[in-house]
Amino acid sequence: MTRGIDSIDETILYYLSQEARHTSAPEIAEAVDVSAPTVRNRIRKLESAGIIRGYHADIDYEQVGGRLTYTFVCSTGDHDREEMAQRILDISGVINVQEYMSGNGDLSVKVVGDDTDDLTQIAQHVSSLGVDIDDEKLVYREYVRPYAPFGPREADPVSPVTGVDGLAGNAEVFELLVQADATVAGQTLKSAKGSGLLSEDVLIVRINRDGESLTPTGETRIETGDFVTLHSRSGLSKTTLEAFLGERAPPR
Repeated sequence: MTRGIDSIDETILYYLSQEARHTSAPEIAEAVDVSAPTVRNRIRKLESAGIIRGYHADIDYEQVGGRLTYTFVCSTGDHDREEMAQRILDISGVINVQEYMSGNGDLSVKVVGDDTDDLTQIAQHVSSLGVDIDDEKLVYREYVRPYAPFGPREADPVSPVTGVDGLAGNAEVFELLVQADATVAGQTLKSAKGSGLLSEDVLIVRINRDGESLTPTGETRIETGDFVTLHSRSGLSKTTLEAFLGERAPPR
């Protein structure tokens, strides 16, 4: 069940996901122009609603005695996936389990061990539950960041181009923040296509605007400050990048 939140809640979530431990209610209050008690009350409601599920330390286990962190990709087969996830989470050394809506590889299990013997023992315990381990990988580094559309637009906390695997032909997903000097601002998607600002293989799949997520149609008008998600089979042309980013478009 999804729950609606407003722009104040989104900003609170943005700052808490960025650094919950060192972010105070007065600091968030200043960013959203409300009182600190209001922020504290909002946080309590987000916790009660299950939107904020907890606050967890980001631990580098390699720095603690050189421990190893592995991820097992598992398949539950005919077993109940949720039950298996909970049983695996009870195994000593398992620190995280994620469920996926798929057939094979429907569980991702993150484990920590002192050495390979520890990891082998955990793997044997997982297998003893009737779960198949399809793949395993040594975790080298992990990177996290807050969800950009929840962040303050005026602060421009992230690059105007994000979620891009380079700006080359193998890129498939782009997220662009429409700049004030963007030529596409004020145009509908249909007119942007017609004027050549969007090539035929570029599809805009979502627009985040003022805390709302819009599913665009040809008549949807792009506005300055929109956070736009695009899919492309061949990357974005210089014309399209400049249409959204103006002078902030990266050189090609």
